[in-house]
Amino acid sequence: MACPEEFSRARAVFLTLLFGSALQGAHCQLVVSPVGPSLLSVLAGSNVTLAVSFSGAPDPVVTWFSGSLPVATWTVNSSEVPDIDINRRDVLRVERNGSLTFVNVPLSYDSNYTVEMTKSGLEKAATSFSLRIFETFQNVTLTTESDFAKEGSDVFKLRYSLQRGVVQHQVWLFNGGEIESGSRYLMEQANLSILRPDRTDTGEYAVLLTNPFSSAMARTNVTVRYGPDEPVLTTHPPQDFYVSGESVTLTCRSEGFPQPTSAWAFGGKILNDSHQGVLNLVNVSTTQGGVYVCMVFNENSKERREKSLTLNIYERPLRDSTCSVESLNDTKLLFHCAWMGGTPQAELSFPAIDPNNNGLGNFSVTLEASDSLNGRIIQCIAEHILEKQSCNITARSPSKFVPAVRTDVSNEGKIVVSIQCLSEASPQAVVSWSRGSQAVTNGATHGISRDTTLLTIRHNNVSSFLLQNYTCTCSNPLGSRRREIQLQGPSISDSGLFPNQDGTIITLTWEVPRTSVVTGFDIQMKGPDLQSNTSNAINTKARSDQYRTIQQKAGFERKTDVYVLDPKSTYRFRIIPKARLTPGEPSEVHRIGPGDGLSGPAIAGIAAGIPCSLLFLLLLCCLVYFCVSYCRNKNNQTPYPVSRAVEKAKTAQTDKSPHILLAGGLKSPPDYNRLHLAPSERSADLPMFVPPPPVRVATTV
Repeated sequence: MACPEEFSRARAVFLTLLFGSALQGAHCQLVVSPVGPSLLSVLAGSNVTLAVSFSGAPDPVVTWFSGSLPVATWTVNSSEVPDIDINRRDVLRVERNGSLTFVNVPLSYDSNYTVEMTKSGLEKAATSFSLRIFETFQNVTLTTESDFAKEGSDVFKLRYSLQRGVVQHQVWLFNGGEIESGSRYLMEQANLSILRPDRTDTGEYAVLLTNPFSSAMARTNVTVRYGPDEPVLTTHPPQDFYVSGESVTLTCRSEGFPQPTSAWAFGGKILNDSHQGVLNLVNVSTTQGGVYVCMVFNENSKERREKSLTLNIYERPLRDSTCSVESLNDTKLLFHCAWMGGTPQAELSFPAIDPNNNGLGNFSVTLEASDSLNGRIIQCIAEHILEKQSCNITARSPSKFVPAVRTDVSNEGKIVVSIQCLSEASPQAVVSWSRGSQAVTNGATHGISRDTTLLTIRHNNVSSFLLQNYTCTCSNPLGSRRREIQLQGPSISDSGLFPNQDGTIITLTWEVPRTSVVTGFDIQMKGPDLQSNTSNAINTKARSDQYRTIQQKAGFERKTDVYVLDPKSTYRFRIIPKARLTPGEPSEVHRIGPGDGLSGPAIAGIAAGIPCSLLFLLLLCCLVYFCVSYCRNKNNQTPYPVSRAVEKAKTAQTDKSPHILLAGGLKSPPDYNRLHLAPSERSADLPMFVPPPPVRVATTV
């Protein structure tokens, strides 16, 4: 029983196998596949076979294509010769199994190859190969399109070339680092393009070429020319400004390749004393202050850049600030402040009277005159970048003054009287002149100075000066002062005589009234002749008991020396003031020398005194007699006895004082500094000399 079951089971398996084999034969398919890799890399000149195997049909027709071009056709196991492209018969061989062999394969056979197998009644089968043919590298070089790249240009290209070799891979390097395609680099075949090159692209570039059989590298240096950049300007020492007389160094630096040349210009002119962008300025002055321009130039790129620098050189104003006040239209005060010079100009202001305004160098403020401004101190603030100053000005009304009178003689022989009225005032007072009730103006007789302070009167006759009073009025916007001047004839107000120790030389001094019209002086002497005359003495011969002129002095002189006198003789001196030819009253007489006995008046007094003395004695005797008689008669009366009084009359004699002669030279020496002052410079008139009252000398007998 078991055997029949096993037989049945084996028969089922066999039938199944048979059915499957029959089904497979009904669906047969041609299959071709590569034997080995489908990508082959070979060295040019070597032999290589594109090996294939097939199944599914015997003796299929084999066709090889290079790309889309058929290069060989053959039926497997056919006795016929393979049909090979005539141009490729030296290289291609079809093997018995349909594989394709290349003999001494050249580079031109580098391609994609496809094999197709066909069998009648079956579908076509195909497979492909990639054949890459390489050579070893020889003479690889890397070049650029120009010697230098320019910063900012559109593109700069590098290209490699080789005499022999097939490149499978290429790597571009910059300073040893691999370059990747991006926004700055573009790699196309044998080219490397640098887009918008800049100075950072300067360096070594290299390309590395490889294939399965060799590798090679080529290098080159690329220089990117750039600049000049914007110059960088510096000063040393670094300061905002410099003072006249200091030294400063200007430096100009600019990056670029090649290194740009630089030069300094000032006032439109190139400064030749700069070196490599360095300009040394020694002992600078304000004329060197201003805009300095640095110019940089690239010889190769022909690019030029400029940059300027302002050099501030300051100088202090030469003098100090000054303040003044002036009269404006006789009703306003013009306060003025100035501080001239300097660089820059000083800023001026009057904060007390005009705090909101200021000026440069010169500044003025105008105010209406008022009592509040009289004597008020007004300060001007003067500010310079190097220094600050201030000055004060005080406006005052005219003060009290004393007119000064001076007399001269013109070339025409006229008497010229100058009257000066000068009052301290701020602003300066303007002087108006009048004679009596009439205003004085410039003319033939009168002349007024430009500043109105001096009136000049010209006339031949001195009496013409004495007819009317002159009046001067000094005024400014703050007030006025008025003085009258009464001119008087030539006169001497004071005089003195001062001998030397030996009595051989005397010095005569004198003063005149402030308003006296005097053009000269005659020095007169009475006494014996001088032993030798002075250089300006007048040689005259006259009696010794008469006055004679020995010297003549100008109207401005106030002293003279007389020599040589005889100490044993007596001399008398006096000074005669003159207005041209008109003399005035002489001065007091000054005597020097020993006593010369009683004078004439003294003798006359004595002669008149003798009879008077006798008459007085006679009257005195009568009076004594009368008194004695009266007493005797009274004693004889009764009844009452009366005591007798005896009286003695005593005659009082007048004290006799010896005659005191005036001895010249006993005065203290005068103050010569005061004597030589002009009349206008004295604060008051000299005191008038008052002679002592005359002394009558008499002798009682």
